[in-house]
Amino acid sequence: MAILTMVFVFVYYTINPSTVNYLPKCPLYITTGLYCPGCGSQRATHHLLNFNFIEVAKQNVLYILGILLIAYHLFITVINSLFKKNIYNYIYHPKTPIIVLIIVLLFWIVRNIPRYPFNLLIPH
Repeated sequence: MAILTMVFVFVYYTINPSTVNYLPKCPLYITTGLYCPGCGSQRATHHLLNFNFIEVAKQNVLYILGILLIAYHLFITVINSLFKKNIYNYIYHPKTPIIVLIIVLLFWIVRNIPRYPFNLLIPH
């Protein structure tokens, strides 16, 4: 698993998905022309690994929210483990999946509205 992760990081660090045709494309976008909530994530991963955070946001703002959620979860888990604390992790709150689903669905709808300012959410 570690080797596969290292290969993944190496590929997306060195290869910009915008400049090649052999990396997978979004099947929803190819078949319907609509942007899914994950469209732009390959390019965002490349830019994140190259510490280009402005470009990450231009590709997929929701990607940043996902990273923040993962960072929050890891932070709370590490603090609880290292310092023997019992800080509540809101990731496990029963309403968190519903809130995340609503945010993802709204993002999906809004990024496909072909008007300013919504078209700023389209991957560039």
